Amino acid sequence: MTTHIRNFCIIAHIDHGKSTLADRLLEHTGTVTRREMKDQLLDDLDLERQRGITIKARAVAMTFKRGNDTYQLNLIDTPGHVDFQYEVSRALACCEGALLLVDAFQGVEAQTVANAYAAIEHDLTIVPVINKIDLVHARPDEVAEEMMNSLGTDPEECVRVSAKTGIGIDGLLDAIIEQIPPPSGDPDAVLQAMVFDSNYDDYRGAITYVRIMQGTVRKGQKIQFARTGQSHEVVELGQFVPHRQGCEELSAGQVGYLICNIKSLGDVHIGDTVTILGDKAAPALPGYARPKRMVYCGLFPSDGQDFSELRDALERLSVNDPSFEFEPETSDALGFGFRCGFLGLLHMEIIQQRLENEADIDLVQTAPNVTYEIVDKRGETVTIHKPQDVPDPGDIEEFRQPIVRCSIIVPNEYIGAVMKLCQERRGIQRAHEVLGANRTMLTYHIPLAEVVYDLHDKIKSCTKGYGTLDYEMVGFEAADLCRLDIMVNGNRVDALAIVCHKADADRRGRAVAKKLKAEIAQHMFEVAVQAAIGSRVIARETVRAMRKNVTAKCYGGDISRKRKLLQKQKEGKKRMKAIGSVEISQKAFMAVLSDSE
Repeated sequence: MTTHIRNFCIIAHIDHGKSTLADRLLEHTGTVTRREMKDQLLDDLDLERQRGITIKARAVAMTFKRGNDTYQLNLIDTPGHVDFQYEVSRALACCEGALLLVDAFQGVEAQTVANAYAAIEHDLTIVPVINKIDLVHARPDEVAEEMMNSLGTDPEECVRVSAKTGIGIDGLLDAIIEQIPPPSGDPDAVLQAMVFDSNYDDYRGAITYVRIMQGTVRKGQKIQFARTGQSHEVVELGQFVPHRQGCEELSAGQVGYLICNIKSLGDVHIGDTVTILGDKAAPALPGYARPKRMVYCGLFPSDGQDFSELRDALERLSVNDPSFEFEPETSDALGFGFRCGFLGLLHMEIIQQRLENEADIDLVQTAPNVTYEIVDKRGETVTIHKPQDVPDPGDIEEFRQPIVRCSIIVPNEYIGAVMKLCQERRGIQRAHEVLGANRTMLTYHIPLAEVVYDLHDKIKSCTKGYGTLDYEMVGFEAADLCRLDIMVNGNRVDALAIVCHKADADRRGRAVAKKLKAEIAQHMFEVAVQAAIGSRVIARETVRAMRKNVTAKCYGGDISRKRKLLQKQKEGKKRMKAIGSVEISQKAFMAVLSDSE
């Protein structure tokens, strides 16, 4: 019966205790014994444990006895970082309710507000929860007031818990059962299930995570994916408790997994609909909005032999993380590789680390850049994912950059420092809201290129760790931008090209030229390292030639002997420069690319 099922997720800002609360719920419902219990039980990626953050949303089914009734509670634990917002949106589509978790000391943060509005858009019932009430400096009453001011929740309805010590967990379980509505859906209707995630197992093939919206799916049944039209037989199905546990059927309202011996990774699409074969198949569900990739960079194997291994590893990763994309590209300097699109810089870093750890491939990564739009002289709009594709300045009518709305929550004493920082990043202030006695939310429109590199770190630094940042895409606006090329010995180095504001071009060009000069080895001829905008050179550094003292053996005698030898050397160097090529080592690229400025 669906009346005894509750589907909910936990949403919160980073480090407000989502994974710890999930651990306590598993313990209190008896899903996991105290002996099996470990911290961050649902974070099963090595990277999640190393960094102490959640990267992938995880589903788990819990059984809870209350009086004479037995309830099935399906929890989806979600990430908190802004880069993994797409994971959160997928979790919200599978639930009827959300626990909105807020730290009893830090209070409402930028990501808390963003997640709360996302849950409201999905028509979810929100249960406000104040966590960490066991802290010495906890201020639950003030935080409840902040939640009322910024999110409109009733302070009386806030459930106060300590996920670490287990205080208030029983009251929270009661609130989940009483406040979150049971799923609507008829177990006897035609099968209609939403694919919200997938994973690849080397022995079982693709494992499809589904939320059953209508109907029932049974072992041995033939099913069809609405998007690809392909049919498969269900070999195994079950739920996560928290590890895979098989069962005979899953019916409306339940969350679980299907194994259909799918060996091809391209057959499972997240957001697809699982239904029955034939004319009576249920209509496809709306699925998910496509994620907007905002940061692009090139990934190249440092050893050219690893190209096919890198492609296989990227395909495997893209099965359970559809929010990044990749396509092959070639670079004169770095050989064959892939152009990859990510949701943000942390997302890029995580993917790169997963590739290095799970596939054991050594990578070279080009400087990350954001997506731009260009209107050319013919009036056509072109989307630019890499600086090398930017046309010459004479062909550009309008150069547009992506703008994001940044919500920054800071204690009042740091408002001046944050405003100065945002103005330096060409930000335009849009709003100024007071959240409580000592906290303010500033809203700015800032170019994305100024945000993704290090704005988050800079805000943390100038607010002593108390400031928080959340951003969302607004659109594209025209700006005074240019493509900055780096030339070595007169040849453009494609991997080092960047798009930047014209006012910053001189500074950045000089910095890269200086860095390259230090890294390029001396040759037998003089090597010019230049930064240029179009055909105009704006910075130059020179790597001196190796010189041999050819006049050392001339002691005494006529000066013309020395001149003759020096002239001969000069001609030799000129000839070498004409036919010589400059080798830029991998180390030199790494040194320049690792420095974002």
